[in-house]
Amino acid sequence: MSDVVLSARWRHLAMLSWPVDRSLLLPSVPAGTELDLHDGSAWLSLVGFRFLDTRLLGVSVPGHRDFDEINLRFYLRRRDATGWQRGVAFIRELVPRRAIAWIARACYNEPYRAVPMTSRLSDSEVEYRWRTTRWHRLHLRTAPEAVAPHPDSRESWIAEHYWGWTRQRDGGTIAYRVEHPPWRLRSVLGVSIDADLAETFGADWSAALAGTPASAFVAEGSAITVGRPRRLA
Repeated sequence: MSDVVLSARWRHLAMLSWPVDRSLLLPSVPAGTELDLHDGSAWLSLVGFRFLDTRLLGVSVPGHRDFDEINLRFYLRRRDATGWQRGVAFIRELVPRRAIAWIARACYNEPYRAVPMTSRLSDSEVEYRWRTTRWHRLHLRTAPEAVAPHPDSRESWIAEHYWGWTRQRDGGTIAYRVEHPPWRLRSVLGVSIDADLAETFGADWSAALAGTPASAFVAEGSAITVGRPRRLA
């Protein structure tokens, strides 16, 4: 049996990040992992991206192949016999399809929510919109050319996390591997966030997202695979 649960292409990954106080994130850290720090700080990222040609267990489901996602994530690491694994955990994930949200909650206990969403994407502009009680908008103007980031840069650190860890209802943790090649990045020339982030994510998280992000870029993206979830010992 293949270890791949989901395959797709991720494109136009808008990644906005803020350093935050560790105490905000510690209650959400899954058992068996610890906060991954950069420049001595924990980081919180607001990410929008496009799913294309999505397949679940190799099967393409009509009406669920291409869609947008918005998520709020933070960064973790875990040491095993081979060294450090670096990954993410999610505060909230938004998608426009109820079936996708249901499967993610059922299989991974990921905090998905289904809401109406639209996007406008090009080599110089990335815009994601989602609706709760009103429409919210994340808009970035970008340089047209994508380049490989320096391996020691903050941008590379944010983009290159290859594990997901999710707290389960009984307090345990499941892990899954996300496979993709390193991404090329487009620099951001301007950022506009017209959104009620307290309504979308909660008041504590919206306060942490106030002000200009310390890091902003758009990753070109690539083909990806998501592995089967496994429970940590």
